[in-house]
Amino acid sequence: MTRIDARALRLPLAALVTCSLLLAACQRDPSPESQRLDQLQLRVDQLEKRLNLTQASDPGDRDGKPPAGVVKSLTFRMGSQDDRLRIYWADGSTSDLPCTKEQGTWACG
Repeated sequence: MTRIDARALRLPLAALVTCSLLLAACQRDPSPESQRLDQLQLRVDQLEKRLNLTQASDPGDRDGKPPAGVVKSLTFRMGSQDDRLRIYWADGSTSDLPCTKEQGTWACG
């Protein structure tokens, strides 16, 4: 059986202890600024996700405003119960504007 000399283990043991201490020092708690930035980034990601879901489900604005973009075509219906101007947008959505005739002039909106 071989006997291990304690002096021979001093250097490897000291290196192992030093490495352990260095690793522990590198894994300290993040700074308050870093935590705040992480929270803000998470909030921005959540808001972008919510915005993308809203835009995907309803291209028109919640206030009834039409979507921004190119108009594909217009149709004007008159002489019926629902006189209207319909706007067909390039993204496939439509907007209906009710129309009335006032003093011989059609007004829609």
